[in-house]
Amino acid sequence: MLRHILPLVSVLALAACGGNSEDSGYSVEPAAQAETPAPASPGSSTTGRADDQETVRTAAEQHEIDEVLSLAGADLSNGARQFRRCQSCHTLNEGGRHTIGPNLHGIAGNPAATRDGFAYSRQLSEAGLVWDLATLNQWIENPRDLVPGNRMSFVGLRNATDRRDVIAFILQETGGELETLEE
Repeated sequence: MLRHILPLVSVLALAACGGNSEDSGYSVEPAAQAETPAPASPGSSTTGRADDQETVRTAAEQHEIDEVLSLAGADLSNGARQFRRCQSCHTLNEGGRHTIGPNLHGIAGNPAATRDGFAYSRQLSEAGLVWDLATLNQWIENPRDLVPGNRMSFVGLRNATDRRDVIAFILQETGGELETLEE
C-alpha cells in the first residue's frame, strides 16, 4: 500500500504548500463555490493569511482539497497515528475530561468554543466557527492562521492526506456523522 501512496506525496506536498514558492497555501472553500482567483497585487490580501498573498489554485490542488473534504480514501490507521500528536491535549471519549485542550467528542457540526468546563481563548470564542469539514481542515492545517491569537500551541499538519486521515479518525472515534458536517 505504501508503494501506491508514495508517488502522491510530492503532489500532496505541493497542494499543502500552495503549489509553488510564490503561493502561501490555500484557503478551503466548498468545491461548488470555489473559483481560481487572479494573483493578488503586492500588499493586497483577501485571505487574511500571514504573508498577505492571495492563493491561486490549480485543478490538481483543488482536487486534493476536495478529497480532504470528502474524506475519500481516508486511512484510519494513519489517522490514529496522526492523532497521537493531539492526544497529549485532547480526549475523544464521550464524557471524557478536558485536559490542556477540550474533549473532542461530539464536536462535529457544532459551534466552536462551546464546551462547558473549558476556558477557551476570547479569540476562538468570538470567531463564530462551526466545526464542519472545511473548518476542521483549516484548523488542523494551522490553528493560528484560522484564528490569530488563539491559545492552541499546535503548529498544524501541512500534509493534506494526514489532515484528511486524522479528521476521519476523529469522526469515527467520536461518533461524528459526515452528514452533519456537509452543507
